[in-house]
Amino acid sequence: MATLAGKILVVDDDSNLLEVLRMRLESANYQVVTALRGEDAIEEVKQQLFDLSIVDLQLGSTDGISLMKEFHQINPDIPVIILTAFGSIESAVEAMKQGACSYLTKPFDPRELLLQIEKALESRRLFSEIKRLKGLLEEKYDFANIAAKSEKMQSILGQISIIAKTDSTVYINGESGTGKELIARAIHLGSNRKDKPFVAINCAAIPETLLESELFGYEKGAFTGAVQSTKGLFTQAHTGTLFLDEIGNMPISLQKKSLRVLQERQFYPLGSNKPIDVDVRVIVATNQDLKEEIKAGRFREDLFYRIHVIPINLPPLRERKEDITFLVKCFLEEFNEKMKKKVKGLTPAALQKLMLYSWPGNIRELKNTIEFAIAMTQHDVITEDLILQTTDQTHEKLQPLKEAKAAFEKNYIAHLLEITKGNISKASELSGKYRADFYNLIKKYDLKPETFKK
Repeated sequence: MATLAGKILVVDDDSNLLEVLRMRLESANYQVVTALRGEDAIEEVKQQLFDLSIVDLQLGSTDGISLMKEFHQINPDIPVIILTAFGSIESAVEAMKQGACSYLTKPFDPRELLLQIEKALESRRLFSEIKRLKGLLEEKYDFANIAAKSEKMQSILGQISIIAKTDSTVYINGESGTGKELIARAIHLGSNRKDKPFVAINCAAIPETLLESELFGYEKGAFTGAVQSTKGLFTQAHTGTLFLDEIGNMPISLQKKSLRVLQERQFYPLGSNKPIDVDVRVIVATNQDLKEEIKAGRFREDLFYRIHVIPINLPPLRERKEDITFLVKCFLEEFNEKMKKKVKGLTPAALQKLMLYSWPGNIRELKNTIEFAIAMTQHDVITEDLILQTTDQTHEKLQPLKEAKAAFEKNYIAHLLEITKGNISKASELSGKYRADFYNLIKKYDLKPETFKK
């Protein structure tokens, strides 16, 4: 039995035309439901899902545009094709303005009818796919899905949920691999601009000679090779968000022009004497200490204070090791799906190795470590020998004994709380210490047992 091409509701007060439409559409393998009256059609839309509706513009009790609006109140995604008599083109155009996907003039060519239906259904499929992908994107970058079990990150997410609703410039500072772009995207998707463009550029990845044209665009003939006018990223991000990553690497020659855009929301493309106005929310990020860059003469002080409106300091992974287990769980799910594997987790020794490492590459390094381990393992658990196998750990910065001992002790306590899900009694028993002594260590290192619970 052939698969049906889609379910179509046809509404017309001419019973003969209704029957002709039914026969033609069913012969094209569509499932067809018909209605002579608008009231009956509304009941059908309430009772079942349709892929498309064909509605006559002039009905006995109502008009096709009003009926279409009622359909869209029940199901906003249903496409509607309006049927109109010859000479009612103005009404058909009005129907398009009100939300119809297309119209056909009676008498119509059956081939044209099927072509219009195919176009409408294809547009609906594309719209549904875009909506699905957008939903996945928003879910991925939703605050709730950012791995942040540690108190430090919970506090930061609390801040950015408030920041997101403003239009103020955000300054994100953190080491490489701490997730600065992830936070920037989350801010955008939590803002009133979420349906507008999010445009990102890494200022360190583009040569100085190209960065200006990338940011501001250029007119045809502005320089050798400029064969046509091109919009810059500021223009592309209009009404949305522009993310300037590694802004500390922006050449000093471009910083003055960037300052003007931030101050006046206006700039000149290369080769143009006509200013362009833009409405953008700017988020910047850097892994550098820009105050030191200012002292060295590599960064403008006035630009720093223009971008340093709402600062967010992302802690390195070594300062929030409570997040490691949750991140590992997320990466296991991701790479199991990609590699079609069923790795359940890590052995205690493998997890301990992760907890004791300093993670100079932060979350990005941890993700690469888990990807390597899943790719290489032949079992359903990851063993210690597959963790940090390619990393030379002998070159870590040597700490004074007192600091090294304290760091080890804190990580050890955190690891015990992790594997016991925050159960102090079990953790103290595993450590071989009295519960009261173990509790004093928790207080000493400001660890919160509740953050380790499921």
